[in-house]
Amino acid sequence: MDAPERTDNLEAAVEWLLSRIGGPLKIGTPLGLGKPHRLLNALYARVAADPSRPLHLYTALSLDPPASGSGLERRFLEPFVRRHFGDDFPRLAYVEAMKRNTLPRHIEVEEFYLQSGALLDSLAAQTRYASLNYTHVARALADRGVNAIVQRVALEPGGARLSLSSNTDLTFDAVDAIVARGLPRPLLIAEIDPELPWLDGGAAVDAGWFDLVITPPGPYPRLFGLPRQPVSDAEYAIGFFASTLVRDGGTLQIGIGALSDALCHALALRHVDNVAYRRVLAALSSPAAADPALGAFAEGLYGCSEMINEGFRRLVEVGVVRRKVMDDEALMQRLADGNADADDHARLEHDGQFLHGGFYLGSPEFYRWLREMPEAHRRGIDMRRISEVNELYGGHETLERLQRRDACFFNTCMMATALGAAVSDALEDGRVISGVGGQYNFVAMAHALPGGRSVLLLRSSREAHGHLRSNVVWNYGHATIPRHLRDVYVTEYGIATIRGLADEDCIIAMAAITDARFVDGLLDTARRAGKLHADLVAPARARGARNTPERLREALAPLHRAGALPDYPLGSDFSATEQRLVKGLNWLKQRTATRGGKLATVLRSLGARTDDAEALSRMALAQPRGVAARLEAKLLALALRETSR
Repeated sequence: MDAPERTDNLEAAVEWLLSRIGGPLKIGTPLGLGKPHRLLNALYARVAADPSRPLHLYTALSLDPPASGSGLERRFLEPFVRRHFGDDFPRLAYVEAMKRNTLPRHIEVEEFYLQSGALLDSLAAQTRYASLNYTHVARALADRGVNAIVQRVALEPGGARLSLSSNTDLTFDAVDAIVARGLPRPLLIAEIDPELPWLDGGAAVDAGWFDLVITPPGPYPRLFGLPRQPVSDAEYAIGFFASTLVRDGGTLQIGIGALSDALCHALALRHVDNVAYRRVLAALSSPAAADPALGAFAEGLYGCSEMINEGFRRLVEVGVVRRKVMDDEALMQRLADGNADADDHARLEHDGQFLHGGFYLGSPEFYRWLREMPEAHRRGIDMRRISEVNELYGGHETLERLQRRDACFFNTCMMATALGAAVSDALEDGRVISGVGGQYNFVAMAHALPGGRSVLLLRSSREAHGHLRSNVVWNYGHATIPRHLRDVYVTEYGIATIRGLADEDCIIAMAAITDARFVDGLLDTARRAGKLHADLVAPARARGARNTPERLREALAPLHRAGALPDYPLGSDFSATEQRLVKGLNWLKQRTATRGGKLATVLRSLGARTDDAEALSRMALAQPRGVAARLEAKLLALALRETSR
């Protein structure tokens, strides 16, 4: 393998790339952390000024720090964004242009997964969105004739190898797919970032695998850290109900966000404080509260997830994720048959791995964990191609079936229909919120694996523009997962296991986990559609006061006070004062969503005492000047008082 060319100058790297590609630039770059922001910005600046060089950029999840907004939101976000992301964080220039709808006509950006809700009003993002299963992306890149891939990498400490680190997901698969199509191997350009954790194993390559290696000078911007959000009562209930589906010795896939945080907290509590875990289940009236199978994890779980995140860190640290597997079919078969000998177990203990992923994303604390983890953990984690993680049909199906026993694949969705379809990625007018990503992959795999379950998590209701709406609906104009692949849904009111059910039984099961305020309307619609007998009624749980936010809040309040349900179960990026402010600002947002609500809240706030010096100082409202600032101080004081109870 030839040595790569090297430079420490980003402009020189752009010149190198332009000189080697004569026609349109068809550039692939990884999702999330794997993007070399500074290189992409240098390339964008050069090409944007030269319409003779068309640029087609193929990627996903172009991460952008939150915008400041106005009013109280701006007062909260501006200091936090500066502290959390750093003043020198290089926002992607093409993302800013897409948000403003000012992307030059000779530049196209095609993404298969969008930062959730960030590009709903971007014409460029919506028109060039590519709806793809994660495992089909490499094929699509070959179809488009990608001629270069640029990626951020880590340098081996004290060595010369490079690690794809955060993104082994698509690079290897894309290169193979392009070459298999008979096209020239794309130019491969690496930008070394000392902030990126070094990971060995499947992520490591010789430097010569790349054609150009860039080592730009410091200072190096921080890695994009996802701010950890508080977990609500509804989210905790969903997480605890979902945790009862996980079998000891099984396999775990999770997503990201508050629902996954709640699930991971529940699994960790089940292992380290089983008494407290069962108290939460009992408070939720879960029939599994006394299930003897829900004790601490004796064997542990194997994690096989497209994304490794904060939740997996916690589960590894407390000993939940620890079941090891090996890429040795004969050994895995002997384990499954109970015929493994002492040598097999010794080899598994030394060389086995307990966590496989395709990419990672999390908080600064999570990245520190990856950098500083004990060697035993480091050996047990391996980054893999997405074709290996997200499906069974990459040539090692028998091995993967043996490894992925009793798999629970947890994903989230926005809405579900009473007949079992899931809405996860887009609105019914076609605009994309995020993307399919790997969700369909895991749903299909759950149906293909003996003992596998596809579990979709959703909040039962939402507030939109001051109106309460159910997330369990009769029908919707877009579906991500078709109803013939229905399996398990979990809301804060319980579990609906609907795989293989007749439609009428499916409707009744979904009604049982619907907010009580919407159950009658849902069933009336089903009857009018001829899908429900006239004499069938909603389950008692849903008809009464059980499926209500008030009952849920009352049931979980003692567990919050006892410390079993912390606001930030996986840690927080906010200070103690900021955590109080987040609560207050969320309360204020809900109360002012309508014109009437806004007026009533403003009138209530006029008598509020502005004596919380610490919170007001953090919001630059200790000495408010002008009518608007004084009103903001009053509103904030009211919100803090209401949420401190």
